[in-house]
Amino acid sequence: MTEFWCISAPGEKTCQQTWDKMNMATSQTNLSTNHKFNIPELKVGTLDVLVGLSDELAKLDSFVESVVRKVAQYMADVLEDSRDKVQENLLANGVDLVTYVTRFQWDMAKYPIKQSLKNISEIMSKQVSQIDNDLKARASAYNSLKGNLQSLERKNIGSLLTRSLADIVKKNDFVLDSEYLTTLLVVVPKTSYPDWQKTYETLSEMVVPRSTKLLFEDQDSGLFSVTLFRKAGDDFKHKARENKFMVRDFQYNEEEMKADKEEMTRLSTDKKKQFVCMQLSKFDSLLNMKKSSTMMLMKALGLDYNDNNGQSASAPQGPLVRWLKVNFSEAFIAWIHIKALRVFTESVLRYGLPVNFQAMLLQPNKKNVKKLREVLQDLYKHLDSNATVIDASMDIPGLNLSQQEYYPYVYYKIDCNLLDFK
Repeated sequence: MTEFWCISAPGEKTCQQTWDKMNMATSQTNLSTNHKFNIPELKVGTLDVLVGLSDELAKLDSFVESVVRKVAQYMADVLEDSRDKVQENLLANGVDLVTYVTRFQWDMAKYPIKQSLKNISEIMSKQVSQIDNDLKARASAYNSLKGNLQSLERKNIGSLLTRSLADIVKKNDFVLDSEYLTTLLVVVPKTSYPDWQKTYETLSEMVVPRSTKLLFEDQDSGLFSVTLFRKAGDDFKHKARENKFMVRDFQYNEEEMKADKEEMTRLSTDKKKQFVCMQLSKFDSLLNMKKSSTMMLMKALGLDYNDNNGQSASAPQGPLVRWLKVNFSEAFIAWIHIKALRVFTESVLRYGLPVNFQAMLLQPNKKNVKKLREVLQDLYKHLDSNATVIDASMDIPGLNLSQQEYYPYVYYKIDCNLLDFK
């Protein structure tokens, strides 16, 4: 399980005894894997401040978790990759999330413990709010770029009735610079090829005999050219439509076609700069290429190719992916520090002064979650005999019940499963 329970209990004679007692009751029966959750000596402040801060931290916790999940999910959307590949990029301080949580150490440089709890929480709030705002701006720019590119790409695929013809036709397919003659492009269903050949010369007057030519065909239709006098164009289009031959509205213009191709190239290049390359297997499946062809394509894109006996190539990263990696790490680190702040604040409110509690991190065994809860209840029920009957909808200052879960010990959940794979 990638779910952790961050709990605390008051110190017995020593905090080590509290740890030993919990660890013996849970780990030896394989209910959970346990770690100490190290929280430094923070400034306590007044009781009023702690009560207000408890509620503020609950809201901040929810907000920061939402930002962490948004950055992670956007990373998955951008990478267009498998779960394993995405997880490789979701790191905190250079290590995987489970390692970071289980070996948590307070970052004194980012969050100086000489400052008040409120100031520390404000530092975290401002930091993550900035990440959230930056993500919205970057996501908007990237989605706009991606949408424009997809719009252009759609023009180059699909039915001959709608797709771009720029990559299909050539200059010598047309009669150009003629005052009297013009060339039309007609989409003809494959089943109607014989009818087209028999009738196109008689659909209207002034059609040039034997002028039709098959330029391109897809699964369903063919694209034919036909030459006729300009003044007969409208009549020809009308008669062609009656016979289920569709004339495309197309004028050969080299400058416009060149501009469209340049725009496609520019958008593709911009997207590549922001993006990472897909797995080679995806190239192979989409383009049905051999390994040598894949190597040539990768080099043409300016990407490195490492042939590791059929293993996937390395994935170069653009500025968007680098930004997502860095800021995911920053947001996740802030989130776990907020959990530490909440454990500290709630422990002081519940167990009183002087500060004397042990924070502990439990990773439940998936099969024994219910049993683990029962063991912890038996272990700590003396701390609050009413814990099992408190209504979570009650608003008790200083006791955050918004999770709809209340136990005699301080408890917060940390779920490192951040991605919603469909």
